[in-house]
Amino acid sequence: MINWSGLPDLAAMGLLVAAFASVARRNPNHTSRAWLIGWAMITLHFIASLFEDFPGLTGAIVHTVTLSALVWAGLLFIWASIPYQRGGTTRAIFLSLALGNTLYLALMNFKDQMDWTFTAAAILLGAPALAIALIFRRKANHPLQWAMVGLYVLLAVFVLLVQHRTEHGLEWVEDAILSTVYFGCCLHFGHAYRRATAGAFVTLAGFLSWSLVWTIGAVMFAFWPTVHVESEVWNLPKYLVAVGMILLLLEDQIEHNQHLALHDHLTGLPNRRLYQDRLANALERARRSESQAALLIVDLDRFKEVNDTLGHHVGDLVLQEVAHLFSTRVRRSDTVARTGGDEFSIILEGPTSREEATTVGQSLIEMFNEPLDLGGQAVSVGASVGIAVYPEDALEMESLCIAADLRMYDAKHDSKASRDRVRIPRELSRPDSAEQPSLHWVD
Repeated sequence: MINWSGLPDLAAMGLLVAAFASVARRNPNHTSRAWLIGWAMITLHFIASLFEDFPGLTGAIVHTVTLSALVWAGLLFIWASIPYQRGGTTRAIFLSLALGNTLYLALMNFKDQMDWTFTAAAILLGAPALAIALIFRRKANHPLQWAMVGLYVLLAVFVLLVQHRTEHGLEWVEDAILSTVYFGCCLHFGHAYRRATAGAFVTLAGFLSWSLVWTIGAVMFAFWPTVHVESEVWNLPKYLVAVGMILLLLEDQIEHNQHLALHDHLTGLPNRRLYQDRLANALERARRSESQAALLIVDLDRFKEVNDTLGHHVGDLVLQEVAHLFSTRVRRSDTVARTGGDEFSIILEGPTSREEATTVGQSLIEMFNEPLDLGGQAVSVGASVGIAVYPEDALEMESLCIAADLRMYDAKHDSKASRDRVRIPRELSRPDSAEQPSLHWVD
């Protein structure tokens, strides 16, 4: 007999999962994929709940699937938020938790099981995870992982104490298993999303209320058995979490789009738009504090030759490596930006001086004395640097940029003139002459 009253919940959840999948498709990653599979499990839970009233073996299997789908969904939500290593140890712990939960829920739904089977299943709820964590404690020793293992050890102890002691012992165990899973979701999500946004707040509140649903239900059943609460009310936390996760994905996409608008897609450095904003702010701070600020404009030499001879792919690798090297040579308060094809600009904020700026510029040039190592391929490029200091060289941003540009081009011209100085043989007499040819410099 099909429980048609569950169709509205199934339809509502189906729409939310479809909306979630549509948003997640725009920015697929480990977290969104785990969340999506988790919501597929929740949808399976709602589908299976339509057939829970079937009698006999079919009803027992369906009820096991209904509860197990909730457990698997919770573990997937935890997996998406774990800050510790997702290696073999973590997988083994989560696999042991999933199997232990599923085994106990299956035993609950099949009648006439012997007491020792429940005792063994209760031990398997926490013992394997604890054993794995202890054996590999040097490889995986994060506090949250121990918190998760500790929760399941406490769950196993609780199950052993109550499963046969009271008339409703197995019902309490069922509530405790589901509460433990979603309290774990609450812990992991709260650690992973420590930010003051609507999506984080709604999702965390949803997980917390979801973990309390079964505890509140058990208390109400024990003390107010005549009070009836519609299933839609108990399902509200699920919808709250779904809406919160959709908000989180949208917030991440907005943040990502803002990052793309202000950063170079190849190197990840600030682009010209963000560079100009930071330079204006740096000059304003220097003006207020009556200090100095320096602007370095660095243009790569022979970069066109790299693109023409080795290909644009290698040229992109050169730009990424140069961006990384430049970023490691300045302070966090300074700015390295990509402001052209092979041009980088560096803002040195106070306290600074012309001598310090010159030292930084010289260190940047010296980095190119040796070829760049691009994954086993050595590529030689050079660099020309122009330096302008506020307020000595200019008082306005545009004038400062022009001064640094002009000095960079002067340095590039001097560098090119030096490279063009070559030695070539010049014949001073006829080939059959006894006098040998000599060498001299030709500019």
